[in-house]
Amino acid sequence: MSTKKAKSMTEKTLQSLESISKKKLTVGNLLWAIREGEEMSLAEFSKKLGISRQYLCDLEHGRRTVSLKMAAEFAKKLGESPVQFVRLTIQEEVDKSGLHLDIQVKAA
Repeated sequence: MSTKKAKSMTEKTLQSLESISKKKLTVGNLLWAIREGEEMSLAEFSKKLGISRQYLCDLEHGRRTVSLKMAAEFAKKLGESPVQFVRLTIQEEVDKSGLHLDIQVKAA
């Protein structure tokens, strides 16, 4: 059994990624940033996440979204805490609804 603790992606890290990309951060463009940072192809990264290459491409380009459960699973597969992945998923839904709310999530 692994005792490796999941990394915690901070809000500051996400703000930096948003600043670099010049667009609002979503799970899709977070996955893109991680994939690019790891220098992995769509095929390699989609295999790591357990999804199709086309689905990953659609996520990265904002054509698809993920469920809360899927966001948490992605975080786990990437060795990250699910907090920010889940927060981004909820925030994306809130934004699409036209609500001007800022979502915060914390681990229980």
